[in-house]
Amino acid sequence: MIVPSIDLRAGSTVQLVGGERLALDAGDPLPIAERFALAGEIAVVDLDAAMGTGSNAALIERLLEAGFACRVGGGIRDRETARRWLDLGATKIVLGTAARPELLRELPRERVIAALDARHGEVVVEGWTKGTGRGILERIEELRPFVGGFLVTFVEREGRMEGTDLALAEAVVRAAGRHCRVTIAGGVTTADEIAALDRIGADAQVGMALYTGRLDLAEAIAAPLRSDRPDGLFPTVVVDERGLALGLAWSSRESLREAVRRRAGVYQSRSRGLWVKGETSGARQELLRIDLDCDRDALRFVVRQSGPGFCHLERFSCFGEAEGLSRLEATLAARRATPPEGSYTAKLLADPSLLAAKLREEADELARAATREEVIWEAADLLYFAMVKLAASGVPLAEVERHLDRRARKVSRRG
Repeated sequence: MIVPSIDLRAGSTVQLVGGERLALDAGDPLPIAERFALAGEIAVVDLDAAMGTGSNAALIERLLEAGFACRVGGGIRDRETARRWLDLGATKIVLGTAARPELLRELPRERVIAALDARHGEVVVEGWTKGTGRGILERIEELRPFVGGFLVTFVEREGRMEGTDLALAEAVVRAAGRHCRVTIAGGVTTADEIAALDRIGADAQVGMALYTGRLDLAEAIAAPLRSDRPDGLFPTVVVDERGLALGLAWSSRESLREAVRRRAGVYQSRSRGLWVKGETSGARQELLRIDLDCDRDALRFVVRQSGPGFCHLERFSCFGEAEGLSRLEATLAARRATPPEGSYTAKLLADPSLLAAKLREEADELARAATREEVIWEAADLLYFAMVKLAASGVPLAEVERHLDRRARKVSRRG
């Protein structure tokens, strides 16, 4: 899989050659993150913090608050800084020279990546200027019990787009073992290299090739895919922001390129060719993320659906109408758009003080509920009024769920 990289220096997205010479300045990282998020996790590196010349912490916080899945690295040298980034919602943190057992023992192993920089197989430190005399495989063996993954940068290839060292990458994966996922950086330039790394069990962290257009993002995402179908298509499960299945479609490499280019639901119809969802019906889709399944022969499109729904019968999904909270959310949105006369929901939407009173009342009744039936009844009441509050404020339920996911990443707990 591909892990797009955003390197930050002085508030701007940059790419360096060999960690030193500035090759390009891509500016504001937010629009770049929006594009790269289609691939899933993004590697965000604070170069100033890593070099001790400043900090881009506020900018990284903005990326996390915007909901981007970021593995954060650069300048993380102590327990407090590490835990702070985990509490702020970083999916993982990347530690360099600070990756020592005494610190790693205090952090959740599965969310820590040890970054190792190697020049011709030797670990180098201090901005890649100083050799340690120690081999990369030896260092991996030492740290393997304490981390969930390794980021290995082949320094002699970094930023030069000359290809990566697949033989060394395979040795690194073997040394890391089955419980540590390896990410390779430095020189990855082609989709074929990403596919080759994926086959040996490694991800590819890519920066320069994406920024220069040498590597197309869609081709990078699709690189590990393989199909045993005569037509070469990939089954594509389409889900909404909450992960609820909307239907099944088909994708080709051509449709994937268009989907990524437009950031929209674009599929391959087996009878009509390229199909842009909603182009005629108005039921358009904003593409949020593309996931590959474990066997690399199927896709999942996470979309923000608009219009009457995904199904051509103008229903929420090809499997029927929405249920539960999704159905309630859709109903409340309709009530807010066109309030029916005499509707209690419309009355609540129009009267914030009444809604606030009902929220307090129902929260108290749920707190006092004793039997299973009472808890179910009162919880349903409270959820209804909470959903009305969300609708009145224009806040989608999916946004609340993303916030809960961020809270779940906190490692500092209340007393």
